Amino acid sequence: MKVYALVGSSGTGKSHQAMHVAHDYDIQYIIDDGLLIGDSKRIAGKSAKKEATKMAAVKRAIFFHRDHRQEVSEALEGLKPKSLMILGTSDRMVENIAQNLGLHGIDVWIRIEEVSTPEDIQMAKSQRLKYGKHIIPLPSVEVKRDFSGYFLDAVKTIIRRRDHSTVIGEKTVVRPTFSYLGKFSVSNKVLAQIASYAAEEVSLVHSAEKSKVIELGEGLEIHLELDLKPPYRMLETAAEVQLKVSEAIEEMTRIQVIKVLVYIKSLKIQTETLY
Repeated sequence: MKVYALVGSSGTGKSHQAMHVAHDYDIQYIIDDGLLIGDSKRIAGKSAKKEATKMAAVKRAIFFHRDHRQEVSEALEGLKPKSLMILGTSDRMVENIAQNLGLHGIDVWIRIEEVSTPEDIQMAKSQRLKYGKHIIPLPSVEVKRDFSGYFLDAVKTIIRRRDHSTVIGEKTVVRPTFSYLGKFSVSNKVLAQIASYAAEEVSLVHSAEKSKVIELGEGLEIHLELDLKPPYRMLETAAEVQLKVSEAIEEMTRIQVIKVLVYIKSLKIQTETLY
């Protein structure tokens, strides 16, 4: 297996350039911030950007934990890739990752300055310093499975290969929990109001009361009590409410919703209520 390294200091746009470099050098898999990525999918590992502290994020990124490095090492052994690229902030970091994963070493070193313009690097640094923005070279549907920070945007990108063909890739812009800028917060009262409003937009929901928001380590758990109106369709209505509430909160606040629990409190029959 040929091992590449893409090296650049923090916030210089390595993850942003990773997909371009991988396509340009025909690299099959990428190691970035604790994740093994291939074909725009998370193959194995856990993102360092989901850690609560910066120290924990560093340990995750270099595969400090035995179970973490074992998971990724076993995935690589099973895949037997012809090429792999490791992203890191320094030569030492990349070498530590390679050693922890049992790789032979680095065959090709690539510096961020070789693949990105000074203007692009400066822009990436500005976005990191001002807004705490981080890029994960995965579509948002892949990132959401275990990410505990806040989603900012999903970005489509056109990747031009050496043969002049093009492919469309997707990256996810996030603000990790460990961002030194501090946590962005929305009161639970506001979140509950958003949930109730979204639920009441569903056609067979008469009212949504007693909304409750529980903060989990990786996102939110929403509880809702519903009054339904004829013809009820309880299962279909509950499923639609779950989807609407989840979409509304994530769209308006960029906070991940882990689950929406719906309780049917009553069924309305004209002026009477059937419990």
